[in-house]
Amino acid sequence: MTVPHHALEIILTRPLAANALHRATRALPLAANHDATRLTALVEAKTAHRAARRLRHQVGARLPIDVITTHYPGTDHKVLLNIAFAPAAHAVLTAGARRARQRPERFVELALRRALAEHADQEIDRLEQAVRELLTQTTPACLLSAVGHALTRLSERPTS
Repeated sequence: MTVPHHALEIILTRPLAANALHRATRALPLAANHDATRLTALVEAKTAHRAARRLRHQVGARLPIDVITTHYPGTDHKVLLNIAFAPAAHAVLTAGARRARQRPERFVELALRRALAEHADQEIDRLEQAVRELLTQTTPACLLSAVGHALTRLSERPTS
């Protein structure tokens, strides 16, 4: 039986110095973004949960890890977040989960879903207000045409 590899992303609390990145890559091959605040690793494990735990164990002492997340959604279409909370924050979350009669993982998941939904609603409201403002200065047809041109130009730009 082959064990799958999981692509995991490490989000750091601060940029890494070149020598710290070099030391960390001795434990596990890592790819860094331009400012070394995000790293990617392939970790062999049966599940994404085990891969995240293994990654934290292998490089957690060498890196200022904030969050470990799966780079791609799993078969359940969800992205795994592996967060090591400070003891005080962990105690607050555990108490809140206990009051809500939920596992701490589920409690955090639902809180994140609510926060993301609220953010999405706020973004829609902001964009709707911006469109209304633009429509005071032009017609809907002209605005739609301008948006089409802008989106076309965005897709033509090279990605770097």
